[in-house]
Amino acid sequence: MNETEHPTRPHGTALTRTHPTGAPIRALTVLPAHREDIELHTADGLTLVGELALPVGPDGAPQVPAATLVTLHPLPTHGGYMDSHVYRKASWRLPALADLAVLRFNTRGTSSPRGTSQGSFDEGVGEQFDVHAAIEYAEFHDLPRRWLVGWSFGTELALMHGRDPSVEGAILLSPPLRRATDADLDAWDAFGKPLLVLVPEHDDYLRPDEARRRFARVRQARVVGVDGAKHLWVGEGAVRRVLDEIVAQVTPGRPALPTHWSGPSSTATDGTDRTMAPDGSPSVP
Repeated sequence: MNETEHPTRPHGTALTRTHPTGAPIRALTVLPAHREDIELHTADGLTLVGELALPVGPDGAPQVPAATLVTLHPLPTHGGYMDSHVYRKASWRLPALADLAVLRFNTRGTSSPRGTSQGSFDEGVGEQFDVHAAIEYAEFHDLPRRWLVGWSFGTELALMHGRDPSVEGAILLSPPLRRATDADLDAWDAFGKPLLVLVPEHDDYLRPDEARRRFARVRQARVVGVDGAKHLWVGEGAVRRVLDEIVAQVTPGRPALPTHWSGPSSTATDGTDRTMAPDGSPSVP
């Protein structure tokens, strides 16, 4: 087995290993992509930090993706940030496995190893400019078929501020429906774009039966209850389910994601995730 560095591996990963017969994709597996640090500029004058991961061709050059995920992270006051584990794994896997671009960024006042975005947390109000800046970045850079993916607090941002005509629709992970109101649901219904809602069986805020009742206001919404899952989507099985559902929504007809990879890959050396559950317990990768 040869061991070489790969130019597309992110910081904080071990050397690349090539597995001719295919190796299991594990929690910390990082697959090839073109990864670049980016900055978003909001209409109210802030600079936000982020990363864009793009699929690559055989020569390692970035390729035009089949679709684009614009991710909105969980609540920063409970440790949510652009590296919250589902999004980090999406950026590690989906460019290679599903030909998707993954745009992650820190909302105002949020820090991660990538850096700290300017401004301060604004309870979802000022964050409207953050959402618009991310969508505009994707549009300006000709990233095709843009889908919003919100998780927890990020679902509120998508519902309240994501009704942009340039997006294809939205995917919501663990929506609490606290800041977002029935008026926002009615507005999304009128917007007419698809809405996929993934609701854990054991969610701390909104469980499948109640979610189906609340989201019935959005005629084009599809609510999927996920057995055994919790708000933070802890565990590799939960992550795989989320990623499979995302890929099926944005690229219909594509088979379920493979669980093994036969090309070059890396292993992340930092598996921590500081996102906290409502009881104060941390998520794990």
